[in-house]
Amino acid sequence: MVKLSEKIGYALGDAAAGGITWKVMSIAFPLFFTNVFGLTIADTATLMLIARMFDVVTDPLMGSLADRTQSRWGTYRPWLLFGAVPLGLIFALLLYTPDFGPVGKRIWAYTLYLLMMVAYTAVNVPYGSMLGVMTDDDNEKNQFSSFRMVGAYAMGFVTLLSFPYLQKMVGGTPQHQYAVLGAFFGLLATAGTLACGLLTRERMKPVRAENFSLKPFADLFRNRPWINLTLIGIGMNFFNGFRYAVAGYLFEYCLKGDVTVSGLIINYTVFMTFGELTCMVFGGVSPAFTRWLGSKRRAFRVAVIIAGVASVGFFFIPMDAAYIWLMVAVVVITSIGVGLFSPLLWSMYADVADYATRKNGTSSTGLIFSSGTMAQKFGTAISGSLVALLLGMAGFVSGTSTAGDTVITITDMDAVCRMIWSLFSLFPAAIALIMLFLLHQYPIKK
Repeated sequence: MVKLSEKIGYALGDAAAGGITWKVMSIAFPLFFTNVFGLTIADTATLMLIARMFDVVTDPLMGSLADRTQSRWGTYRPWLLFGAVPLGLIFALLLYTPDFGPVGKRIWAYTLYLLMMVAYTAVNVPYGSMLGVMTDDDNEKNQFSSFRMVGAYAMGFVTLLSFPYLQKMVGGTPQHQYAVLGAFFGLLATAGTLACGLLTRERMKPVRAENFSLKPFADLFRNRPWINLTLIGIGMNFFNGFRYAVAGYLFEYCLKGDVTVSGLIINYTVFMTFGELTCMVFGGVSPAFTRWLGSKRRAFRVAVIIAGVASVGFFFIPMDAAYIWLMVAVVVITSIGVGLFSPLLWSMYADVADYATRKNGTSSTGLIFSSGTMAQKFGTAISGSLVALLLGMAGFVSGTSTAGDTVITITDMDAVCRMIWSLFSLFPAAIALIMLFLLHQYPIKK
């Protein structure tokens, strides 16, 4: 029987990676890069696209390397223990705006962003893979996966809710605020990652291949459940990625700035916090919801339908701050679906890893879970890149002057606002339809 303390320890891993570093990268980085750091909209889109192509190579290599790691701390845990400090340090540097011109800023952003992807991969791929060796009980895997999602969403809730108040407390320029908060949240991410590595245990040994071989990579593309689930994972992160990447622009331009209601500052991070809290609650409910419906696939389908229908509903809300609580209500309903299906993805990856071990005779758990991390980064960053590209096409122009100042120009405000509103609602709804089709093709019936 796995102790509660270990489940909490496992949750701290995604509280650090998913609830702090990835949450800030998903929701704040597009707006940060264009409106604070001073990159052009084209540079922002290109940066995220290049980073994703980079991850297509690094993620599976990291999974294969993690599978073959042998140490006194286990197979996957040492990557958390020794990767925690680089993860937090690089994250802090990425939120620092150096006093450079356009070329210097571009070099800084590209270098640090790619290094951040490496650090995140080196920690998060082994972290996800640990689920395959911590227990062989399917119900406990579901519980670990649920704790993981609750940890990520709970810390995401704290991070996003506190962000505007911490900015106000720090004061000074936006560049100074982001630099200080980067250092603060980077330290928290390091602490959470270390705690996860120290509190968890690996109870089972992976069935290792005797020598390094490219066969596990080839086996992936003959593994139909893996193909289906990876495409579903990319879709899931496109769904979330569009909403998070465009939320800052939605408040800045569609609602004309922060909305204050009875003393509560509702900016884009607080707005998405309502969804984080809902995801945290329903992430905890997900195992019981799955047992009630009788299968993971059926539960995933119902959850996607909830999120997709609610996304369509958001499109028809008037673009006016007077309707802020209706917007919050629809975000909450959308997040019920997201909270229910998010833990299921990682539990289903464990099923795919078990299937691959039975079929091929050796473990490729790290390699398979690396595809989940790759799907997370690919879907989130490509959606962020598309947001920047589509906003640029609609008339949003940003950049840095020769003096180093950030310059924003909007040639067609109505077109930009319509694009923002659609990116938050109709684009995710279309992704939900694609996910339903892929889910219908998924062959594992558990």
